Amino acid sequence: MSTDSNYEDLQTHIRELKTPSIETWENQYSHRNYTIEITNLEFTAVCPKTGLPDFATICITYVPDQQCVELKALKEYFMFFRDIGIFHEHVVNKVLEDFVAACQPRAVEVVGDFNIRGGIKTVVRASYEKK
Repeated sequence: MSTDSNYEDLQTHIRELKTPSIETWENQYSHRNYTIEITNLEFTAVCPKTGLPDFATICITYVPDQQCVELKALKEYFMFFRDIGIFHEHVVNKVLEDFVAACQPRAVEVVGDFNIRGGIKTVVRASYEKK
């Protein structure tokens, strides 16, 4: 398997990246399954290879358990990525990991619908379900 040496160690720090905390509040309807869909139409990050901005729509669809995510805190969390060099695939997986850690939902799917770059469109999906 061939790897491009220009990418070596480029993203090895992403899983340990210290992101802002996502605040939560107590779900008064935790006895019931219901779905919350949150869409950020203005997500931005930076291409780690070129330094150029990446734009995306990030959609989080989740079934809360004991906690729901506070939207202002989530907005501030997303703003953190504006100056971060990160691959599309890592954005979605990092958001998923941080979201699950914050509110421990019953189920969640994160979809990153990234704008066209160099004629290529990327959509990345990652999901979690509590066992």
